[in-house]
Amino acid sequence: MSKDFDNKNEWALVLGGSTGLGLASAKKLAEHGMNIIVIHRDRKSELHQIEKDFLEIKNMGVKFLSYNTDLLKSEKRQEIVSHIDKGIEKGKIKTLIHSIAKGNLKPMTSAEHVLKNDDFHLTIDAMAISLYDWVKSVFEANFFAQDARVISFTSEGNTKAWKNYAAVSAAKVALEAITRSIALEFAPYGIKANCLQPGAVDTKSLRMIPGHEKIIAHSIERNPFNRITTPKDVANVVYLLCKDEASWINGCILPVNGGEHLN
Repeated sequence: MSKDFDNKNEWALVLGGSTGLGLASAKKLAEHGMNIIVIHRDRKSELHQIEKDFLEIKNMGVKFLSYNTDLLKSEKRQEIVSHIDKGIEKGKIKTLIHSIAKGNLKPMTSAEHVLKNDDFHLTIDAMAISLYDWVKSVFEANFFAQDARVISFTSEGNTKAWKNYAAVSAAKVALEAITRSIALEFAPYGIKANCLQPGAVDTKSLRMIPGHEKIIAHSIERNPFNRITTPKDVANVVYLLCKDEASWINGCILPVNGGEHLN
């Protein structure tokens, strides 16, 4: 296996990296020698499995930092940025991966708890605007490498209407708009930004969507390979986007679904 990032003191900062796409991406990059910082927010009951996954990353021979805190609060973000300054030991952040899944999945009508204005604000702030907040904080701290990558995850909900998904759909659209603007305005500083659009991935986040079983079944039916996308599929593309050869890919929304979008 090629160790593209070995001995370079380059880091991946993974927001929401304790499960799902973020964790899979962290493991993939660590396999290739990139040091890892994971910032997550999890309950004590979930930490046993999370620590096992983190140990797997550490055993790959890379440096590893993790913070279990509310990464959406500005004061916590500044505390972590200050701590990272010491932890990376004059290294640089090669990639910032945004994998935050915190939002409201509520219907607009005919329910006791219907979607409200505040639900949109919370979801869009967590799943979209936080990308800009973290990019700006890392940029102002001068942590980014000369050739850095910002990667986030969107979904088909960016253009399709799914029941109970309105707030998340709005957040995904905002995420893509913010990504394009980062790609444009941070380009002079060597920073490239792209969104990956996986097919349905059987993660904790997907299982929170009412009727997720139907989403999975429909994805398998549409997919030319008759299977759903896996976290490893997505992590492989994250790795490819971090390679030197991908330095000219910027401002894109890239399907990672085996051709599922064709049907």
